[in-house]
Amino acid sequence: MTDISVDSASSRYRIYGAELSPYSVKVRSYFRFKQIPHQWIIRSTDTMDDFAKFAKLPIIPLVVSPQLQGAQDSTLIIQHLESEHQKDSIYPQDTTVNFISTLLEEFGDEWGNKWMFHYRWARDIDQLASARRIAQLTQPDANAEQLDQLTEQVRLRMTGRVWFVGSNPETAPQIEASLHLALKQLEVHLESRAYLLGDRPSFGDFSLWGQLYNVWTDPTNCALIEATMPNLLAWIQRMLWPRIEGDFETWETLKPTLKPFIKAQIGDLFLPWTQANAEAIAQGKAEFSVQLNGQTWTQKPQKYHAKSYQVLREKYAALNSDQATNELLQKTGCLGALI
Repeated sequence: MTDISVDSASSRYRIYGAELSPYSVKVRSYFRFKQIPHQWIIRSTDTMDDFAKFAKLPIIPLVVSPQLQGAQDSTLIIQHLESEHQKDSIYPQDTTVNFISTLLEEFGDEWGNKWMFHYRWARDIDQLASARRIAQLTQPDANAEQLDQLTEQVRLRMTGRVWFVGSNPETAPQIEASLHLALKQLEVHLESRAYLLGDRPSFGDFSLWGQLYNVWTDPTNCALIEATMPNLLAWIQRMLWPRIEGDFETWETLKPTLKPFIKAQIGDLFLPWTQANAEAIAQGKAEFSVQLNGQTWTQKPQKYHAKSYQVLREKYAALNSDQATNELLQKTGCLGALI
């Protein structure tokens, strides 16, 4: 990772991003929580030249340090800054709860993105709303005719990319069923706590929230969440400016409502998928299929996910077979993919 350290002579970080980018708002939420001075800059035609000076890839977020060093991986950005801003840590001290946070972080980035991207580009109402917002953000000076043209260009381009998250006629019902169950599970879980692991935000909160915040900003699921899920909605809004409201909980108090989520979403779906994806990459396959809850999931493999899966396994290995964590992972169907 490129160094993004701050020294005593520095002023502010710059975050180049967009409201419709789950990884951008994930990083911004962390900066706000830690009260790290920063400037939020929307990547657009007006800011593209400055963006290009520091970006190695055409993706957001891009965080530029006061020393003019750039970084673009949201997980590595937060991990690096957390090592330098340890006050009000996002890492629970309890070994098991901390690994749950790690699991949720990986899950949010890699499986939660399937929810967000699929729903954003699956239906006309969401396609049009999102494409319009992107067009307005990227070309703020466009006139009405130009905006209409750009909206349609964005719509066509993005609907043609849903394959990247594995969305296709076969998998679409599986993605939607996963999200609907997850929303219901989180609504119950968040009834008695401010954040996923208690009354302060964890590493996992920022990742999962980035995806669900964007799910909420699109019309279809915004209507569902606002009409039926007050606890989830409160968490989504709270994470815009997160703050400590209490302590992390123990696994015993989290278990009744979080264990079903981990089992159904991570143990049954995400980890079998990411393990199959990594195996397909290793075997040089152009496409792979895996059985998830008795249904076939087929897609092209994704290289980045294979790398992040390996990192997750290394983090598990560093626990040195912690008994309590292993018991949780075994009972939720997660252990086999991690050992």
